Amino acid sequence: MPQSTQFRLSSPTHSSRRPAKTTSTSSWRLLFFTFVVPIALASVLFWLEPFQPAHIPANLMSRRIMTVPVRYDRMRGGSEALAEGDVEGPEDLVYDAAAGVIYTGCMDGWIKRVTVNESVGDSVVESLARTEGRPLGVALHRNGELLVADSDKGLVKVTREGQIELLTDEVEGLKFKFTDGVDVAEDGTIYLTDASYKYSFSDFMFDILEGKPHGRLISYDPSTNHTTLLVSNLYFANGVAVSPDQQFVVFCETMLRRCRKYYIEGPKKGSIEKFVEDLPGYPDNIHHDGEGQYWIGLASSPTYSWELAMRYPVIRKAVAMVMKYVGKPRMEKNGGVIAVDLEGKPIAHYYDAEFSMISSVIRIGNHLYCGSLHYPFIIRLDLNKYAALHTTNQPHVQTDKTSEG
Repeated sequence: MPQSTQFRLSSPTHSSRRPAKTTSTSSWRLLFFTFVVPIALASVLFWLEPFQPAHIPANLMSRRIMTVPVRYDRMRGGSEALAEGDVEGPEDLVYDAAAGVIYTGCMDGWIKRVTVNESVGDSVVESLARTEGRPLGVALHRNGELLVADSDKGLVKVTREGQIELLTDEVEGLKFKFTDGVDVAEDGTIYLTDASYKYSFSDFMFDILEGKPHGRLISYDPSTNHTTLLVSNLYFANGVAVSPDQQFVVFCETMLRRCRKYYIEGPKKGSIEKFVEDLPGYPDNIHHDGEGQYWIGLASSPTYSWELAMRYPVIRKAVAMVMKYVGKPRMEKNGGVIAVDLEGKPIAHYYDAEFSMISSVIRIGNHLYCGSLHYPFIIRLDLNKYAALHTTNQPHVQTDKTSEG
């Protein structure tokens, strides 16, 4: 009996050890298939992925953010929606003062004409022409014709009757892949940018993530139909604006948060100089308001996570793979606009933490009108009601890590 009792008592103890071993094995299997296998597969996929970002020279990647004298950081709360629901992604804007209308190109390929009135509710939206591509930059020729940088088609002309004519789509044997910004000089010469000769508009983030200078500044002479390459090796060439004195063209390089000027007349003709650097956001289009100020659309502020990605190619490759296999992560914030004087010195900054991908801005009277890549309306802000205020020594924009002022 004692032996039998001992056996019965010890038997449950012995059998209770088996589930513990089984549980341990199951835990290791769960850990293996939950973490080890996915990490191994991701590592192999990362190694096999052909996308190879470049190292961007340290001297080009500014970590500074300029201090702007005045700012208004609640732009969304003070703005109105113009032509809401009638314009989808009005990327760039140009004002025809004689007709009292704004022209803009939309996501669906339509060039829209929006009347400017005291009340946004009184505005009328008309469809002028459809390019069958993605119209981006717009400029008004003094003869009343509209010049459009269509990312897919090239540089096109649109008459007041809505007739479309392709002017040019290549230079030196290399097709435009991403026609972006456009402006026209008083002598009729048209200046435009090809943001990338490698990537199209639908893949523009991959151009930025690759970190190579695929952009170009180009001119087109309508009198001779000749297209000329002015500047190559630009880091995402974007907006372009002819100076009021017709001496130079300002062009934006989005990736580097800077704008430079290319001289088209005078003793410096053909040379490039700094215009404005260390912008508080990534510049898109640029326009002169006729009153001594340039207005630049800023897609996003330079957040710490984004600046970190710019410094390290391996991070950009990881982001590119996430975009390719999962979807685009949101890394933009504090979209807005900045005004600078004729020398490139900052004047005022308007932005909002909830705004992103603001692509252009024009000033009409006391109002700012802003375009964007994705909003279904034009943003209007009354400068009299919502004035920018003097800044202090704190960082100019709120990022996800303290920035230099």
